[in-house]
Amino acid sequence: MKLDRGYSLKEFAELIGAQMKGPADHVITGINEIHKVVPGDLVFVDHPKYYEKALASAATTVLIDNADVECPAGKALLISEQPFRDFNALTSRFKPEVKKQDQHALDLQIGSGSHISPGVHIGQRVSIGKDCYIYPGVVLNDDTQLGDRVIIHANTVIGGDAFYYKQYPTGRVKLHTCGAVIIEDDVEIGALCTIDRGVTGDTRIGAGTKLDCQVHIGHDTVVGKNCLMAAQVGVAGCVIIEDDVTLWGQAGIPSGRRVGKGAVLLGQSAIMYDAEPGKVYLGSPAQERRTAFLELALLKRLPELFKKKDGNG
Repeated sequence: MKLDRGYSLKEFAELIGAQMKGPADHVITGINEIHKVVPGDLVFVDHPKYYEKALASAATTVLIDNADVECPAGKALLISEQPFRDFNALTSRFKPEVKKQDQHALDLQIGSGSHISPGVHIGQRVSIGKDCYIYPGVVLNDDTQLGDRVIIHANTVIGGDAFYYKQYPTGRVKLHTCGAVIIEDDVEIGALCTIDRGVTGDTRIGAGTKLDCQVHIGHDTVVGKNCLMAAQVGVAGCVIIEDDVTLWGQAGIPSGRRVGKGAVLLGQSAIMYDAEPGKVYLGSPAQERRTAFLELALLKRLPELFKKKDGNG
């Protein structure tokens, strides 16, 4: 999330009551979570396991819960007892949630030749390109951007909140979601799909990609061009899917994984690691297809092998 202007470290410290490590005039130009940070951004970290990753990231300001951490050169720290809480406070201040009152927000931008069916709900800061077709019951939440010739079938929800919570003794607290969904030209999305918006950045669906019904894509995931996803595919948050990937029915991808260009996940396959470009995967956990087929063939021979071992064969 880019800010409306540059803010000083001192201004941010005063907003959340944090201590500073670094020059008071150090400039913050954005707020992002770890997978989306660029220079000028603030990121939060509240677990020692992830200190090094946050401090070494592109972010130039780190909201952290440990005053003893050394500040890297060229960066600044904000010391907070609860970085998660204060990160939420900052994103909510600069991009507050506004409850939807009308079926369509007044700032809707829509291109020529596009059709919006009855029963479609549209949030704020939404843009729809040319020659799109939006079927009944679709929800386009805040900060959704559609390219040209996009088709979205009935009862799909674009821009739902990220599934991102922190556990406290009193219960789970939700991370404030204020990112966007960008759907490029010539994408078709089936009925009853859900595509979550980025936490502070973008979830993106590349040009020419086609989704079957009941597909879920998590927050901040980037899907490349000309991909195919069959029914009931589940993709977690912060996944990168390169161009020309095919995911067959009920395939699953956990958070943070990368699927290489042209890779294929066969039905009900679930990778536990990055998928290499051009390879075909099968199974759960998935393996390269030839290895998986060989293992299945050998498993079928187990009864025969045990009989021979017992002297009965």
